Amino acid sequence: MSALKHDTAAFAVNSIGQWWHSVGRARYPNASRLLITATPAPAKAGGGGSNGSRVRLWKCELHKLANELGLDIVVSHLPPGTSKWNKIEHRLFSFISQNWRAKPLVSYRVIVELISATTTKTGLTVRCQLDTGQYPSGIIVSDAEMAAINIQRAEFHGEWNYTISPHPHRPNRAFIS
Repeated sequence: MSALKHDTAAFAVNSIGQWWHSVGRARYPNASRLLITATPAPAKAGGGGSNGSRVRLWKCELHKLANELGLDIVVSHLPPGTSKWNKIEHRLFSFISQNWRAKPLVSYRVIVELISATTTKTGLTVRCQLDTGQYPSGIIVSDAEMAAINIQRAEFHGEWNYTISPHPHRPNRAFIS
């Protein structure tokens, strides 16, 4: 959760990176790729939101993450109008809402503690931490930055389904004789 009011692509990708470093890497030590399913924001069903299929900064930040992690990042955007079928909305958010029902949400600390205390009878536990990072809005990604992204579009709806791969390691030419 960001302490700022801006839901930005940098925040979304940082959240994915934080999850990988704190949970994913240990659970999936042999992973060579990371699958992200992105649900369109209901208010911006035309592919918008911080992780929208047309958001240039989303792809640019994912490419930085792919380079950092050395993993392919496979993205599948669900089509517009499908957020109502998002399993996380039903399997996670509903339990969080039940857990904090009738409790005053007076501070970030209270919110984080209530979310973290969410569990279900089937074994769901929730991890939550406050992200105090600064994520400015309005960042423009240039055509050159977009061209530098190592992206392969899928045959089926490549605008919604694509893989962003890290750039292959290139030896420093200054050390080659």
